[in-house]
Amino acid sequence: MELFVEVVKAMSFRRAADATGVPNSTLSRRVSALEKAIGLRLLHRTTRRLELTEAGQIYYERCRRIVDEARLAHEQLGEMQAQPSGVLRASLPVDFANIFLAPLITEFARRYPAISFDFDLTPRTVDLVSEPFDVAIRMGEPKDSNLVARLLAKLPGHLYASPRYLADTGIPGHPSELSGHQCLGFPKSGGWILHRGDKRTEVRVQGRYVLNSVGMIKRLATLDQGIVLLPGEVVAEDVAAGRLQAILPDWEGAPVPVYAMTETRLLPAKTQLFIEFLKEHLAS
Repeated sequence: MELFVEVVKAMSFRRAADATGVPNSTLSRRVSALEKAIGLRLLHRTTRRLELTEAGQIYYERCRRIVDEARLAHEQLGEMQAQPSGVLRASLPVDFANIFLAPLITEFARRYPAISFDFDLTPRTVDLVSEPFDVAIRMGEPKDSNLVARLLAKLPGHLYASPRYLADTGIPGHPSELSGHQCLGFPKSGGWILHRGDKRTEVRVQGRYVLNSVGMIKRLATLDQGIVLLPGEVVAEDVAAGRLQAILPDWEGAPVPVYAMTETRLLPAKTQLFIEFLKEHLAS
């Protein structure tokens, strides 16, 4: 199966022989034996080139994952006895990474000096199957059921506004008063659900700005443009500097889940350690 995958990657028995060190004739016999065992032709062979049959394409897609997982299993056993190394390729949410993950990543890098990093900070949802990412960190409930989702943390949201905004408009004393304020939020949010102990209330909110960037929402709040509902970790620096202040501190929004998404459960040590590190620190 592994040799078949190598032949398809190279689309040449000769090039696959060079890559694997297995003689060309042996490769051909092994693939022929595989076809005989399966009972279907996997490759069209001509003197000039190889082509996958329909069955061969389906079989290759399954085999590639099986071979990759077997290789990772061997790597993982080896890495248990050695310092994890290699390039960790991760997709990160732009604002959350800049605001909150950067210090954690720095600490992780200090702890594991043999690991280097290739981060893609983008608002788009990357394809973990076709793109070369080891892991994607995503906020919100996962939508792709074909991926493995590991919950890292749930970050409750709290209400904040700038002192000047509150001086101009007044400080709300109850969630019901939020409908009369400028509120900054994500598209189609429509309303905020707030909790205080066992009490729950849903407030319809409105505002002049609707946007999908945590960083921009936070920045507009510091510029006196309205009230935001964000995790405390995201606004900690602004609160400490006096640019924002908490309002209705007894009330909090529904926790925002943070997930680590991977294509498979079998992960190399560098990826497994990164996920466990984030889970430990986000949870605390």
